[in-house]
Amino acid sequence: MSDTPATMTLEQTAEMANVIRAEVGKAIVGMDEVVEHLLIALIAQGHVLLEGPPGTAKTFLAQCFAHATGMEFGRIQFTPDLLPGDILGSNLFNFQTSQFTLTRGPIFRELLLADEINRTPPKTQAALLEAMQERRVTLDGETHSLSDNFMVVATQNPIENQGVYPLPEAQLDRFAFKLLVPYPSAEEEVRIVKRFGERAGPQGPLDFGIERVANAGRISAAQAAVKDVTLSDEVVNYCVALVRGTRENADIASGASPRAAVLLANAGRARAALEGRAYVIPDDVKALATACLRHRLLLSPAAEIEGKQVEDLVADLVEQTEAPR
Repeated sequence: MSDTPATMTLEQTAEMANVIRAEVGKAIVGMDEVVEHLLIALIAQGHVLLEGPPGTAKTFLAQCFAHATGMEFGRIQFTPDLLPGDILGSNLFNFQTSQFTLTRGPIFRELLLADEINRTPPKTQAALLEAMQERRVTLDGETHSLSDNFMVVATQNPIENQGVYPLPEAQLDRFAFKLLVPYPSAEEEVRIVKRFGERAGPQGPLDFGIERVANAGRISAAQAAVKDVTLSDEVVNYCVALVRGTRENADIASGASPRAAVLLANAGRARAALEGRAYVIPDDVKALATACLRHRLLLSPAAEIEGKQVEDLVADLVEQTEAPR
């Protein structure tokens, strides 16, 4: 890994992303689109919610991604008895110095894996709200800053109905993307069995030769480079039109917030940068619309009875909303 640059060009940003993809691909099979969205979220300074059946490598993907990007990794296993202090940390009294000392929780990392986030009550989930929005936490009235690269990757299993709590809307709205991790295809599953079957015992990124090909400085430089990507007024209006369209659809009881439009535009910039482009095109927005909007929309009772899916409604909205030329 080369020295950390003070600045990065869009070409260097795209090159770094390609190297990260290759490193993650040493262990992860068949998740190219998910890895792509993780990279976009990282460069756009967003957070990601991964949803998929148990055993589909959601946790392992987060570990490999953190290792390849060189980000300091922290993991919280969310359980019903988890307390906010288990996430944030606490001020403990030191009898030798007669002073309170901050014991930092796992949230003081660059990439935080919130594993099975919907297994803990909303009160504990709320401990992440300030961190995800403002990249800081408040303990006993004192504010502590987090890394500028702070990123939450949360996982949840969709098929388990016992012992889980729904994520509050305020929590969901802070995730830039909700990504679905399906079962692999037959061909991919064969590759997974061959790749993992030849290794006995616990396996981590180092077992597959994944190298740290980036670091906090390079990530920050890439994030700064993305800000130079041109976002035309026409594309901004297109993002707003898509988001506002979710509030005007009779099948949607609760539409997306203005935050969704901001995140969609920022993600469009990041996607353009990863392709080496200095400007956002409507196709960038179209490609990200479903991942950005699916978790923010609440179907109407009639739509639920009819069996309609959020993804289909977003696809229809993209098709019906006129894109700039």
